[in-house]
Amino acid sequence: MSSATAHMLTRRDVALLRAVADGRCALSVRCEPVLLIDGLPCADFAAARRLIEAGLLAVPGAGSSPGPAGLTAAGWAALGPAGDPVS
Repeated sequence: MSSATAHMLTRRDVALLRAVADGRCALSVRCEPVLLIDGLPCADFAAARRLIEAGLLAVPGAGSSPGPAGLTAAGWAALGPAGDPVS
C-alpha cells in the first residue's frame, strides 16, 4: 500500500480495519464481498470491495465463506503499531 492510499482512508475505513483487527468481522465472498461486523452486514456495501482492492483486507480461502476477515500486511501497516492510522 502506498502512502497515498493511507491518506485516502476514510474514518469509516479505519474503523472497519480496527474491527477486523479486533477479530469482530467475517467476510462473505460470493457475487460481491460482504463484510459482517458482529454478525451483521456492514451498511457500506462498497467498503469490503474497496478495502480488498486497496490490498488492506485479505479474502478468506475457497469454501470458507463466510470466513474470518483478516488484514493484510498493508492493512496492519495502515493502522500502525498502536492501531491508529498512519498519517
